[in-house]
Amino acid sequence: MDISNILLNSILQSWYIIPLLILVLTLKSRWFKGVLGEYIVNKLLAGLPETDYKLIKNVTLPTEDGTTQIDHILVSRFGIFVIETKNMKGWIFGSPHQKQWTQKIYRHSAKFQNPLHQNYKHIKTLESLLDCNPEFMHSVIVFVGDSTFKTEMPDNVTAARGCLDYIKQFNEAVMPDTEVYRLITKLNQIKLKPGLVTDYKHRQHVKELVVSKEVTKEVDKEVSHEVSQEASNMSSDPLCPRCGSAMVIRETKRGANTGQQFWGCSTFPKCRGLHLKEN
Repeated sequence: MDISNILLNSILQSWYIIPLLILVLTLKSRWFKGVLGEYIVNKLLAGLPETDYKLIKNVTLPTEDGTTQIDHILVSRFGIFVIETKNMKGWIFGSPHQKQWTQKIYRHSAKFQNPLHQNYKHIKTLESLLDCNPEFMHSVIVFVGDSTFKTEMPDNVTAARGCLDYIKQFNEAVMPDTEVYRLITKLNQIKLKPGLVTDYKHRQHVKELVVSKEVTKEVDKEVSHEVSQEASNMSSDPLCPRCGSAMVIRETKRGANTGQQFWGCSTFPKCRGLHLKEN
């Protein structure tokens, strides 16, 4: 048997390795974790009475600068619940006003966008497109997966089934059935058609936003550095040529140069650096 036949037989016998590798990589991908998290929350929300709640899933809406994607929108007589899902593990640290929260897994820490801020944009977009009362809109953040909150979270940030308890506490009807029907109809009209093209365009928009933020950070750093340099250049007080500390004006007390002023190091006698004062 020649070498080519040996290689061919080896490949045929291990054909399953490639699809198995693809499966493993898919299961570990951020995309799959997101899909799985949304599926879990969809199953939870399906436990609510269909007569009272209408669930609309994976909604992509047009905005002034692109698109925004909402995991779940629950429309009912008790209000509109805008739900953001996070499928994460580890310890979660964050507060309502922080721009970024922290995920910690053993010694590894990672930052992610404050989901309350993320969902705020979703709510404002819905408010504008649906022309509805903002008082009837509720932001809900649901963490699924093996995660634990290590800082105190507001009531609308929950773990898994906690979202049902939060939603059910709004048990007073604030909208008639006619308004609920109008909102559902309009939402189905304005949402973008789901599919690969819509998802691709949304991902491209998100990438552009990330790049734009990075560029802004770099510009801010350069401006801050230039301002610091300018402030340093404008300073009239020289620094000590020996230790770099601030210098102060001193006066010669005796000798041929009595009365002459000079710059002396402010740390004298520890440092004896000096610089003649220009007239």
